[in-house]
Amino acid sequence: MALLKACSVLVTGSNRGIGLEMVRQLLEKNNRPEKIFATCRDPKGPGAQNLRDLVAKHQEVEILQLDTSDPSSIKNASARVSERLKGSGLNLLVNNAAILNLGTLDSETPEGMAEVYKTNVTGPLMASQAFLPLLKKAAQDNPQKGMSCSKAAIVNISSEGGSITNVLMWHLVQALSYRCSKAALNMLTKCQSMGYAADEILCIAVHPGWVQTDMGNSASTQAPLTVDVSVRGILNTLGHLSEKDNGTFVNWEGKVVPW
Repeated sequence: MALLKACSVLVTGSNRGIGLEMVRQLLEKNNRPEKIFATCRDPKGPGAQNLRDLVAKHQEVEILQLDTSDPSSIKNASARVSERLKGSGLNLLVNNAAILNLGTLDSETPEGMAEVYKTNVTGPLMASQAFLPLLKKAAQDNPQKGMSCSKAAIVNISSEGGSITNVLMWHLVQALSYRCSKAALNMLTKCQSMGYAADEILCIAVHPGWVQTDMGNSASTQAPLTVDVSVRGILNTLGHLSEKDNGTFVNWEGKVVPW
């Protein structure tokens, strides 16, 4: 994890689960970011109390309202981040916010598919578009050659459940719309890696494992991986990524996951 030296980081969905733990572990680092933007849909609501408690004593963290399903919310957040960075770029954007619908092949509805897709695919697309100028700025201002998550990167938190090859845990939960959305997010990641390569912005999809979060525990069997272990692995992996990994799909341990 010591290899990750991003000066500024933004994490969506920071009020619980993987997002909250990522903010916590970033704050534990000896070379922690100078600025962390922890975003969620309702920063003042009861669901964000743990986040508020965590950042109360850390002036380098700012909690921002950002609903990935609301374009105006994303635009307002990007303007605030730009203002707070005072001319500097954003090194690392972690598109973590997502929702889960347990609809099956027989029960899923058009409304359910659209809702999940809006948050899990369109949201990361819109967020990446909004913060792209700041990511480009970070890449341009960094003298090091090549790509890294310390320089400029988009990290999309995906799932092996969206792997067409593996279809992880199908026997436990179908979650049709969620799987389709993560497969689409993987394609978005690949497209971003090609579109932003010239700007030296690293784009990667990460499977965090089957984690003990509200979402991860929605299946009938308890998830085997703790949030602490998952996030520690993710941050360690991010610190080792370079241009050779651009556009790939890896798990929390850095191992390639089949599309």
